[in-house]
Amino acid sequence: MGSRARNTLVLLVAVAAVALPAPAARAAQVTQDLRFTASDGVSLHAAVGGEGSLAPRPLIVEFSPYAPACCVSYAGPDYNYVQVHIRGTGRSDGGFDTLGERTQSDVAEFLEWACAQPWSDGRIGLYGASASAIAVYHSLHRELPCVETAVLWAGTHELYRDLLYAGGVPNVGPAAGVAALILGMYAGGLPDRLQRDPASVPENLNGAVGTVTGYLGHPTIDSYWRERQVRGDANDLPILMVTGFFDVESRGPFEAFRELRGDGAHLMVIGAHDGVPAGTGGEAGERRRWYDRHLRGIANGIEDEPRVKLWLADGDREDLLAGSFVRADGDDWPIPGTGWEALALGPGGSLGLDPPEASTTQAYPALPSLPFSTDPHTTATLFGFGTPEFSGNALANAFPALTEMGIVESLGLSFSTEPLREDVLSAGPASLELRLASTAPETDIYAVLSDVWPDGSAHPVATGRLRSSFPEIDPARSLTDPETGAIVQPYGRFERKTPAAPGQERLYHVEFWPVGNRFKRGHRLRLHVIGASAYHLPGVPAINTVRVGGPGGSRLLLPVLPGSDLGAALP
Repeated sequence: MGSRARNTLVLLVAVAAVALPAPAARAAQVTQDLRFTASDGVSLHAAVGGEGSLAPRPLIVEFSPYAPACCVSYAGPDYNYVQVHIRGTGRSDGGFDTLGERTQSDVAEFLEWACAQPWSDGRIGLYGASASAIAVYHSLHRELPCVETAVLWAGTHELYRDLLYAGGVPNVGPAAGVAALILGMYAGGLPDRLQRDPASVPENLNGAVGTVTGYLGHPTIDSYWRERQVRGDANDLPILMVTGFFDVESRGPFEAFRELRGDGAHLMVIGAHDGVPAGTGGEAGERRRWYDRHLRGIANGIEDEPRVKLWLADGDREDLLAGSFVRADGDDWPIPGTGWEALALGPGGSLGLDPPEASTTQAYPALPSLPFSTDPHTTATLFGFGTPEFSGNALANAFPALTEMGIVESLGLSFSTEPLREDVLSAGPASLELRLASTAPETDIYAVLSDVWPDGSAHPVATGRLRSSFPEIDPARSLTDPETGAIVQPYGRFERKTPAAPGQERLYHVEFWPVGNRFKRGHRLRLHVIGASAYHLPGVPAINTVRVGGPGGSRLLLPVLPGSDLGAALP
């Protein structure tokens, strides 16, 4: 380009810059504290935020027990954001009821009130993250006035199965973490409470005690837990559900999607508590587009995109967070065309497609295992706190033995495939059919699936858990492989315990939470059967014996995405 042309171009750009109007200045963020009185007389704290004068706009409403500051991240020129402190938490009165019937009534009553306020235009979208997502899931069976959509990040479909009693095993690590967060925020609001209504404090404390006794006092599924699960959707809401394969409550959104997909649900498996892959931005962009479509009527086409979007690990969790992942999409969960390959456990630690003819038993001690390694779901949440330079994830990268299986696998049993001859994409629920006997009437069956790299390091990618006093499953609610009829996602019966006699061998169906990993060429799959993670409340120490090989021997049912061929990949 000649100098005259360059000068002309510069002049045109300068003229255009002068001619274009300057971007409109953003109005200042405005927040307003609110008090709402529920039908039983309990006063709840809330706050509304928006830009400028809090003009009528669509509302995004969150019901949170964690009481974070409201509302800069979500309020703006297009939406007002409302955050409600759940009763018994933050600055709200009453007793916390673990998101039970009373909290569910609060949700419906507050929404009816908020819809008619001057800062509302009559359209409401719900938002939830973890506990605030659970509050919405628990309330969907009620009529929720003015609500047109929701975005729910993590959360549970059944609070018992998906977080607090995974496989019937008390999951006390996450439970204690949730309690600490709630109590910490409650303590922050205590001065305000004492000044405003000191008589409310005893009820708050009773609610806190009731939460602990409610959790530990209901070790089986009963009416207490049936109040704390999805019970249909009376509102037919299109919901964007977000989770990650390593999330501490990853199972919940998968199961919620399966139940509510007829209402237009989408499932985005990009990460939640477990962190999001570097460079992706997580769900933020999709969340905004979802609200724009369903609350403002903007035709952005999001409803026509694949209903299930997956970000799979490419060998382990740490590399996934660093931005090494594999994408897969579909219109249902499990992805249509998924097949399940049966891998037989064999003598000598083999894991293969051909069951060994000979049957034998192998024993291991049922002792608490190193939780950083054997429970990647809880570890992902725990290690996610802090800055990138000073966090558990940074620690895991600096000292990989902490989260790999090398330190712990000698205390259990290991079964490995031969190195793969080609890549295999695995995404879906998995099941372990395990024939096991124990010296104790009740023991915890704990299984870890690892991706074994060519250097021999084993990286956990999925976990299965079951307390042996719950051997029964509900076939009608279990997921079966349409090709073989095998149960690939067992739906356990946790209504009553059935201990085994010491030494009695029984068949157990152990549910793995969804797997999402590419096992690369040259890598191996390894199944570890080991003592329960120390994040859990363990059973009594015992010696467990597993039967491998022979007719009806133990086997792993692994999901394989269409386009992958495990049979061709294994020698």
